[in-house]
Amino acid sequence: MPDVQLSRRALVLGAIALALALTLAARVHRHSGTSSAVSTPAPAARVAAAAPAPLVVDVVGAVRRPGLYRLAQGARVADAVARAGGATRKADLALVNLAAPLADGTQIVVPARAVVAGGAPSAAAPSGPVHLNTATLDQLDALPGVGPVTAQKILDYRQQHGAFASVDELDAIPGIGPARLETLRKLVAP
Repeated sequence: MPDVQLSRRALVLGAIALALALTLAARVHRHSGTSSAVSTPAPAARVAAAAPAPLVVDVVGAVRRPGLYRLAQGARVADAVARAGGATRKADLALVNLAAPLADGTQIVVPARAVVAGGAPSAAAPSGPVHLNTATLDQLDALPGVGPVTAQKILDYRQQHGAFASVDELDAIPGIGPARLETLRKLVAP
């Protein structure tokens, strides 16, 4: 093997170049490790972000096929009623807010028209409790002690917090105290 003699200057320059290369390699390795962990989600996380979990709702009342249905995020009450085969001829759709957005675990009740003594259907007579998760502003406003302002606060609360899980959540709405809550408890359902 031939003897290679390097000058002192060449050795110093080689050592500096090697140190720079190692420093650069360490930085690239460090940044590539953190950026891949932060910006590249795991395959399972990418699938979950790409396909949001479906909503599950219970459709009951005056529909052709009552039952549990899975719907996409962003679905409306009208979509749930359609999946249940649509409303029957006895249904009173004026009491259902078909445009309301769905929340997971919601029960959609499609009431039947009430029949008065003469046998004729009456749209004015309420059939059962007012459902907080599907009620319209007018339905809430018709409740005793709930005016249009409080009815709007109930709708705003539902929009911000999602579906009501229980009637007790009405206590969080300004203007509904313990006494009014007890009155409403007999007239509303989640």
